[in-house]
Amino acid sequence: MLYWALVFLLISLVAALLGFSGIAAVFGGFAQLLFYIFLALFLVTLVMHLVRGRGPPPVA
Repeated sequence: MLYWALVFLLISLVAALLGFSGIAAVFGGFAQLLFYIFLALFLVTLVMHLVRGRGPPPVA
Protein backbone atom coordinates (compact mmCIF):
# COMPACT_ATOMS: atom_id res chain seq x y z
CA MET A 1 0.00 0.00 0.00
CA LEU A 2 2.86 2.37 0.76
CA TYR A 3 4.24 1.60 -2.71
CA TRP A 4 1.08 3.00 -4.30
CA ALA A 5 1.20 6.05 -2.06
CA LEU A 6 4.71 6.80 -3.31
CA VAL A 7 3.67 6.20 -6.93
CA PHE A 8 0.80 8.68 -6.56
CA LEU A 9 3.15 11.20 -4.94
CA LEU A 10 5.60 10.90 -7.83
CA ILE A 11 2.85 11.32 -10.41
CA SER A 12 1.47 14.36 -8.57
CA LEU A 13 4.93 15.96 -8.45
CA VAL A 14 5.41 15.46 -12.20
CA ALA A 15 1.96 16.92 -12.84
CA ALA A 16 2.81 19.87 -10.60
CA LEU A 17 6.06 20.47 -12.47
CA LEU A 18 4.19 20.59 -15.77
CA GLY A 19 1.20 22.51 -14.45
CA PHE A 20 2.82 25.17 -12.29
CA SER A 21 6.07 25.90 -14.15
CA GLY A 22 4.59 26.94 -17.49
CA ILE A 23 6.52 24.27 -19.40
CA ALA A 24 3.32 22.97 -20.92
CA ALA A 25 1.10 26.04 -20.93
CA VAL A 26 -1.49 24.41 -23.17
CA PHE A 27 -1.89 21.45 -20.82
CA GLY A 28 -1.44 23.46 -17.62
CA GLY A 29 -5.05 23.19 -16.48
CA PHE A 30 -5.12 19.47 -17.16
CA ALA A 31 -1.84 18.96 -15.29
CA GLN A 32 -3.14 20.92 -12.31
CA LEU A 33 -6.26 18.77 -12.24
CA LEU A 34 -4.14 15.61 -12.36
CA PHE A 35 -1.94 16.99 -9.59
CA TYR A 36 -4.87 17.41 -7.21
CA ILE A 37 -6.40 14.04 -8.14
CA PHE A 38 -3.17 12.13 -7.57
CA LEU A 39 -2.38 14.12 -4.43
CA ALA A 40 -5.76 13.07 -3.02
CA LEU A 41 -5.10 9.44 -4.01
CA PHE A 42 -1.68 9.63 -2.34
CA LEU A 43 -3.20 10.90 0.90
CA VAL A 44 -5.93 8.26 0.88
CA THR A 45 -3.50 5.40 0.34
CA LEU A 46 -1.09 6.80 2.93
CA VAL A 47 -3.86 6.97 5.54
CA MET A 48 -4.98 3.45 4.64
CA HIS A 49 -1.43 2.20 5.10
CA LEU A 50 -1.08 3.93 8.46
CA VAL A 51 -4.45 2.67 9.71
CA ARG A 52 -3.76 -0.93 8.75
CA GLY A 53 -0.31 -0.86 10.30
CA ARG A 54 0.74 -4.09 8.65
CA GLY A 55 4.32 -4.89 7.83
CA PRO A 56 5.56 -6.32 4.57
CA PRO A 57 4.40 -9.82 3.57
CA PRO A 58 6.60 -12.68 4.79
CA VAL A 59 9.31 -13.88 2.43
CA ALA A 60 8.85 -17.51 1.43
